[in-house]
Amino acid sequence: MMRKTAIAHAARLACTLGLGAVSAWSHAQEAAQQAAQPMPRVEVTGSSIKRLVSETANPLTVFKAEDFVKQGLTTAQEVLDRIPSNSSSFSSGNVVGGNSSGLPTGGQSSADLRGLGSDKTLVLLNGRRIANHPYDGASVDLNIIPVSALERVEVLRDGASAIYGTDAIGGVINFITRRSVQTTTISAEALLPRAPGADEQRVNLSSGFGNLDQDGYNVFGVFDWHKLDILTSQQRAFSQTGVIPSRGLNLTSGTTFPGNFFDPGSNVTGNPGRAAGCDQPYSLPIGGGGTCRQDYTRLIDDLPARKQTAFFGKASFKINNEHQASIEYLHAENDVLSHTAPPPQTGLILPRTSKYYPGNPGGGVPAMPGLSGQPLSVNWRPTEAGQREINSLGAADRLSIGAEGLLRGWEYKTGFTLSESRSAEWFTGGYVRDESFAAGVFNGILNPFGLQDAAGKAYLASTALRGKVQNGKTRNTGIDFKASRELWELAGGKAAVAVGGELRREEADFFVNRDIAGQAASSGLSGSQSTAGSRTIKAVFGELSLPLVKDLDLQFAARFDDYSDAGNTTNPKLGLRYQPGKQVLLRGSASTGFRAPTLFEKNAPRSRNDTNNTYNDPVLCPGGVPSSNPVTNPLRDCDLQQFKLQGGNPDLNPEKSRTFAAGIVLEPVPQATLALDYWTIKLKDKINALPEEVIYGNYAKYKDRFLRNPDGSPLAILDLKENLGRVNTDGVDVSLTLRSGATAYGNLTFSLDGTYVHQYEYQDERDGPYTQNVGRYAANNPVFRWKHNAALNWRLGVWSATLAQSFKSGYQDQNLDIAPQFLNHVPSYSLWNLTASYSGIAGLTLTAGVKNLLDKEPPFSNQGTLFQKGYDPRYTDAVGRALYLRGSYAF
Repeated sequence: MMRKTAIAHAARLACTLGLGAVSAWSHAQEAAQQAAQPMPRVEVTGSSIKRLVSETANPLTVFKAEDFVKQGLTTAQEVLDRIPSNSSSFSSGNVVGGNSSGLPTGGQSSADLRGLGSDKTLVLLNGRRIANHPYDGASVDLNIIPVSALERVEVLRDGASAIYGTDAIGGVINFITRRSVQTTTISAEALLPRAPGADEQRVNLSSGFGNLDQDGYNVFGVFDWHKLDILTSQQRAFSQTGVIPSRGLNLTSGTTFPGNFFDPGSNVTGNPGRAAGCDQPYSLPIGGGGTCRQDYTRLIDDLPARKQTAFFGKASFKINNEHQASIEYLHAENDVLSHTAPPPQTGLILPRTSKYYPGNPGGGVPAMPGLSGQPLSVNWRPTEAGQREINSLGAADRLSIGAEGLLRGWEYKTGFTLSESRSAEWFTGGYVRDESFAAGVFNGILNPFGLQDAAGKAYLASTALRGKVQNGKTRNTGIDFKASRELWELAGGKAAVAVGGELRREEADFFVNRDIAGQAASSGLSGSQSTAGSRTIKAVFGELSLPLVKDLDLQFAARFDDYSDAGNTTNPKLGLRYQPGKQVLLRGSASTGFRAPTLFEKNAPRSRNDTNNTYNDPVLCPGGVPSSNPVTNPLRDCDLQQFKLQGGNPDLNPEKSRTFAAGIVLEPVPQATLALDYWTIKLKDKINALPEEVIYGNYAKYKDRFLRNPDGSPLAILDLKENLGRVNTDGVDVSLTLRSGATAYGNLTFSLDGTYVHQYEYQDERDGPYTQNVGRYAANNPVFRWKHNAALNWRLGVWSATLAQSFKSGYQDQNLDIAPQFLNHVPSYSLWNLTASYSGIAGLTLTAGVKNLLDKEPPFSNQGTLFQKGYDPRYTDAVGRALYLRGSYAF
């Protein structure tokens, strides 16, 4: 074993960033108590050779589960948001309105290290893979991780394809559960917001028996239940409307109640309800052509209602003194109920014979000037049908059987893992059958310009569309094996080697219920078909550690992967760790990486979905002015959400990357530790759909992507997944920890952990121009120049307290179709949390605090990418100030 040095401990503290810094006091105490004891080598994320955490050449962040409680973090997503290098969404609000599958899909939450996309961050549970979420299935749904079962989270902020294979370009997040439990613990949590909506409750129970060392076995289980109440757009002032004239914001829809009409015989547009003010505040008399515009933001969720349950169980057995086996099982469910505005119905035909034709007797619809008497084309949003309501049910199961031990001088570890992730969506309200609905308008039963009479109400109810519309499933079945041992003696210690292999089968099924989906164009799945895919992956890898001289370690790793549907690839990694003195540690690494396209990306059902933003058809309504083309319909072609055809692409190639990192850890005095790590990543053949605003912004270049019906009317833009161009990004991670040591007033620890992004540029196509994304909203999101998390922790006896801050720098807003005088810059945003704990009663720990202490509202944003308007729900807290309470009793 290597002796423990001061810098080893310093490095250990330095890599325990974010939440880990909150527990630095306990680390310091452990250091004082264990200074004369050798530290055991363990397997750490990013290496197959057992070693000390401080021996790694890679920047590794370790979060202890006990620190989650101190900051009032209740979900895996919240925990990972405290990592400055992570760019994943802060809330679940981004699931409202659907994604590339066309529908909300289980309220998926994901991690995104380095802002490269959640598909390039590998998520593990106890060092082994979890099946990706079926839809948008390039990442694991963090909702299935049972936080109450965790011992710690290890975050490797470096590429690791040489160790783990695909997906590890941006880094690796390894959720590690407790190895054994011998007590029973009951915990309850509540989050009580100051303003209505988004109340949270959580209850978990853990219990176990048996001492692995003394009895030869341990069996334990953890059950967790979590509930989040709905938060509607109307419960917060900043999200109530998409129409804010003082900000130049007018994100509305031309499909509204009362309905807008277009007369193809006279080219007249209008709305019989405009003179009466439309249907304020839900639809407004704005825009040209005498029409109304729907403020659909008023009828959506900021945060959907959610219920989560999870069970994790593990049994470990000693076979003898050198071998042990274990079996673990995870089951998780995620039930999300989301709402969006009532279903838009476009292209309805209203004949002259309908009593609701403007000016006809008996219908109560006022006459409109300039009508030709020909049938009218009507866009109508039937608010009486209610909000579109979708119930998304996500579920996951994972069984892992493993064995490890010592065999002829080799430390081995092997296992079998079966992991499955499922998602299903039901229409539970609001949706209507398109054909029968259109027939009701054509036959004069439904009134598109006013409330329904008794016959109309009955008919509208008969068009209701309910039932399961889609479900998907991904399954991973795999076996893995690795072994390591020490070799010959070198000047700096013994060399060590690790070898291993993996055989994995991936399967995916995507089912579209044609009986339901085919009847609702607003679902985005009306033309979709069920698909499936599968593949086999074989891999072998090796790792070598060479302590060439004292305090200089060279680490080399390489892995060969063979995909039955994507070819093969070899990825090496070289790491260096040098400790020239007790106060200085230098580390660096260089590697290549890859990400194979997922089965969803290759086989996803094609779906015809609404665009996120509104656009003008470049042929039929160039510049917002209707053309003289006889097929032009201003209600369809001008300032309206258009359609895009999305789906899988079997011709995708893997993404490839090159990563370089170099860092230094300094401990000039025992009370202070500073770590600086520079990183750079170059990615090519990035897999994504071309941003819709890019396609609409350059018709001359992308005209072939504009698909049209035989009569020339727009069908959709073709926007499948494809291999785009390159991404280049680099920056610096910073960590500072200051420790007071024991004083009469307790122990104080301050930490500041941040990420500075120097550059983030990407190409929309091979050899195309680069778009700069740092500090500005480009494509679908901003890249923050600077993010940090700071924490001040105090502990005295049975009392402790934590004051924590998370900070994101400002950026230039999306500013899509915004007049120059309204161009917006989103200011910096920070949240403060304060918690205190008391543990003076045996077995009982009480925690109370305030989240979002200063009641900070999200800053204004004119982003149009998500359904919520007026702010960006991905990076901000819509809940506001909330009281956090937790009680835990162990016996």
